[in-house]
Formats: sequence, C-alpha cells, structure tokens
Amino acid sequence: MQFLTLIHIDPALLAALPQDEYDRLMRGCFEKADAFRDTGCLLGSQQLEDPATARTLRVREGLSRVTDGPFAETREFLAGFNLIEADSMEAAMAIAREFPWARFGSIEVRPVRDMQSVRTRVGAPA
Repeated sequence: MQFLTLIHIDPALLAALPQDEYDRLMRGCFEKADAFRDTGCLLGSQQLEDPATARTLRVREGLSRVTDGPFAETREFLAGFNLIEADSMEAAMAIAREFPWARFGSIEVRPVRDMQSVRTRVGAPA
C-alpha cells in the first residue's frame, strides 16, 4: 500500500530552533530518507516553499478566485511530503515516527487511493 505523509510545521516552533540543531535534524532526515529510498520504502519526497509564495484557487458558482498565500486559518502550514510504501497503516506510522517534524507541527499519514480502481469504476479510459 502507498501512503502520503504530509508534514505540517508550526513556524514559531521551528524558528525557535537554533540553526545548527535544524541542520543536524535535516541531515538526519536526509540519511533516513536515503535509507528508506534504498529499501524501496520511500517512493518520493519534497519540501515546499514558504506559504507566502503560494496561491489558492477556488471556483464557486462558475467564478474563479485566486488569493495570494494559503487560505487555511491555522498556525501550521504544509511544509513537505513523503510518498511511502508500507504494508499497513501501523507500518506507515512507524516510518513517520522516524522523522522529527511532529515535534514542530504534525505529520498526517493518509492512504493513497487506488486511482486505477476509481478509473475502472467510473468507466474512464485507461
């Protein structure tokens, strides 16, 4: 099964971290990610730029509206993600626990839906 881990960060908690500690944590993350990738467990990962660089699109009643930045009313923001392969939700959670970012926000672990089965169900061509 595939799972997406969504890394949400509280910028105030991260800003309080000394630069050398942040760098140490990032090096550790890269080492863990490389090891997971080498075993076939990590399929992809990426950090996202600061939310201030985002634009949000909404379409309501046929009208589209674009706003600068994220729209969410929260302190935390989506900072990155990992696409992982795991046998179960418990195994995916164990992988998520290997990374330190839950201490500075949260890590949401969500199963990836089988798009091919949805495509088949709705009769969309392959």
